[in-house]
Amino acid sequence: MSRTRLLSVGGALATAIAFGPARMGFGLFLPVFRDEFALSTSTAGLIASSAFGGFFLAVLLTVWLVVTQGPRLAVAVGCFTALLGTTLIAIAQNTAMLALGTVLAATSAGFCWSPFNDAAERGIPLGERERALSIISTGTAGGIVGAGVMAFAVAGLEHGWRTVWLLFSLAALITAAVNLYALARLPRRGGQPVDRSALGSLTARPAWPLLAIALSFGLTNGFYLSFAVDHVSQAGGLPGLATALAGPVLYIALGAGGLIGFLTADVKARIGLTALVRGIFACSLVSLLLLGWLPTHWSALLISAALQGACIMVLSAIFSFWSSYLHPTLPTVGFTATLAVFALGNIVGPALGGFAAQPLGLATTFVANAGLSLATILLFPGKPRREALGDTMD
Repeated sequence: MSRTRLLSVGGALATAIAFGPARMGFGLFLPVFRDEFALSTSTAGLIASSAFGGFFLAVLLTVWLVVTQGPRLAVAVGCFTALLGTTLIAIAQNTAMLALGTVLAATSAGFCWSPFNDAAERGIPLGERERALSIISTGTAGGIVGAGVMAFAVAGLEHGWRTVWLLFSLAALITAAVNLYALARLPRRGGQPVDRSALGSLTARPAWPLLAIALSFGLTNGFYLSFAVDHVSQAGGLPGLATALAGPVLYIALGAGGLIGFLTADVKARIGLTALVRGIFACSLVSLLLLGWLPTHWSALLISAALQGACIMVLSAIFSFWSSYLHPTLPTVGFTATLAVFALGNIVGPALGGFAAQPLGLATTFVANAGLSLATILLFPGKPRREALGDTMD
């Protein structure tokens, strides 16, 4: 297998486990966790935000690991935090164990994503890099579908959810083995100092549009992933389907919709980045409105989930290759800056939304989040600065 293909497969597996069950599994199983651990909406929001906080801290630590040791160690740490976190959730006996496992599992996403920008810069030819990064980012879709299928298979069994989380931990172990092998083949270049003269580009004006969409989507997506299944379950589920199966159906549709992320580079080449960003936030707007207003309608739920999945995967790819373009001498540091802003939105979104939903209700809070996506569409610059996008980007 070529180095490009091996890195793409290893990266896709890493994002599948880290961003699929490890980071999003709490929202998928929240109705079960509510019953098992007597969680309130505000407590669930705090656990979700804490998990995203773990992701944020891991993103920052990953920069140091990649700069000093290269990408291999960071990815390995991410795989093993996913293993430990999912195992703790599987055996959790109280809310504290559940929260700790959820936070540890979520940190894996911070360790397992941005190092592949550095790995791609080292080991993948420039002409193949953008497509490889899109494939790596879209590995999440497979992880979400797999989590949904497993949850569907065990719904109704008394302790089936624990079995699923043990299977998640086994998948994390396998992913660690694959990536330890794949990343060992990279040219060694650890210990290189950061190009400090380029650090100013991280917050310079050309980067503002990218950071703005990262924050906006971080807020709305963090809330969606934390409370979508809970909202559907509290509304009574889907007609003709056991309430416990609504969540798995939503996640399968979420992951299936995300498969479009594989085409991100090709779509961007055809329509330009400006149209792509506006279009994907229009998808976010519709997704949030449909789930907020029509949580018990089959068509509304499936369309909402598929659109949200497309948003996740397409924006993940955009974050990856746009940050690489803006910060060519700082591939991991530049991507990390984008992910840090995205993670801040993830932290604030579920906590703020969870508290707002207490008096307002989840439906109204979903609609309020849709307003943020609308504002992003309207405010995103029609002709982003040339130095931000360049002829090759738009």
